[in-house]
Amino acid sequence: MPKIAVIGTTSWGITLAMLLANKKYKVSLWARTGREASKLINKPESFVFAKIDFPTNLNITSSAESAIKGAAAVILAVPSQSMRQNTRIIKDYLKPPMLVISAAKGLELETDKRMSEVIREEISPEMHQSVCVLSGPNLAREILQGLPASAVMAAVDESAALRAQQLLSTPNFCIYTTADVIGVELGGALKNIIALGAGMVDGLGYGDNAKAAFITRGLTEMAALGVALGANPLTLSGLTGLGDLIATCASTLSRNHFVGVELTKDRALEEITSSMSGVAEGVSTTSAVWNLAQKLKLEMPITEKIYAVLYEGRDPGEVMAEVFGTAGRHELVGRKWQLFGLFKRRRIKIKGPIKPASEE
Repeated sequence: MPKIAVIGTTSWGITLAMLLANKKYKVSLWARTGREASKLINKPESFVFAKIDFPTNLNITSSAESAIKGAAAVILAVPSQSMRQNTRIIKDYLKPPMLVISAAKGLELETDKRMSEVIREEISPEMHQSVCVLSGPNLAREILQGLPASAVMAAVDESAALRAQQLLSTPNFCIYTTADVIGVELGGALKNIIALGAGMVDGLGYGDNAKAAFITRGLTEMAALGVALGANPLTLSGLTGLGDLIATCASTLSRNHFVGVELTKDRALEEITSSMSGVAEGVSTTSAVWNLAQKLKLEMPITEKIYAVLYEGRDPGEVMAEVFGTAGRHELVGRKWQLFGLFKRRRIKIKGPIKPASEE
C-alpha cells in the first residue's frame, strides 16, 4: 500500500490523515515540533472535536524528512498564511513522482496569490506538474464521522489529478477532477468571505429570504472575480464554489460563519479569533481579495462591505442594511465583471423554412 504524508495538524489535516489511514495506507502526519506531536498522540481530543483512536498505520512525527520519505503524495493541510513557510521546510524532500496536494482554502495576504502559486514559487520546477488542489464542501467533523461528502481535485496535468483522485477517494468521499486550478482555488477561498457575511445575516435575524439573496449575490461576485482571473465561471457553480458556499454559509460547524455571527454581538474581531481553536480563513482572504479588486478596478460590493466591518470598524448592522438597501440593476452587470457578455442570449440564425413536427 502507498504511503501518504500529511503536513499540518489542523482539524482538516488530522481528518485527511484518518481518512487515508482507514484506507489502510501508511500515513505520516507531520507536526511542527516534538512537543506538538507528543501532545497530539497523548491528547488528540485537544486538537479536534472528539476523542480519536489513531490506527497503528498512522504515524505522528516532527521530522519532515521522515514523514515525506517514500511518500506517493504529500498533502499540505496548513493555514494559508503559513503555506509558504511550511513549503520551504519540506521542499528539499519533494522528489518526482510525488504528488503535492494543497488542501488549504485562502489567499496569501502579502502577495494576494493562490496556494498553488505559492507552492510552485518555493519548490523545484521539476515538481510543478505534480501540484494539485483539493477543495469542496468538506466540513471536517462530518468527514471524520464517516458521513458522505464530495470534493474536486484540480491540476494542470490531468494525469496528476487522476492519480490524486485515486489515492484519496473512498466509498464516502467522492472526488471529481478538473483542470481549472484557478476556479477551484478561488471557489474555496472566496466562499469564506461570503460565509462571514452570512453569519452576520443570521446574527442580525434577517431571515432565510435575505440569506438566500445574500449567498446568491455572493456567488455572482465570486464568479466575476474568477472570470477576471481566468477561471471558468461554471467551476464556481460546482462543488468548490456553490457547493462549498452552501455548506459554509449554512452550517454551525463553519468557523467563518461563527465569526460573522459573533461580530453582530459587539465582540471585537481579535477577541473572537483568539478564542477559536482553528483559523477562520475568510478574515485574511477578505483583505487579499479587497486588494485584488482595487488592482483590477473590479466592483465587489459584498467584499467591500465585509472588509469595512473587519478592518474599518464598521457596525455589521449598518453595513448589512446598506447591502440590502442597494438599488437593483441587471443581475450580471458590474464594473468590469465581464459576466453579461458570457451569459447573454445570442441570436441563432436559421437557414431555410422551419417544417412542422408532423412533416419530419
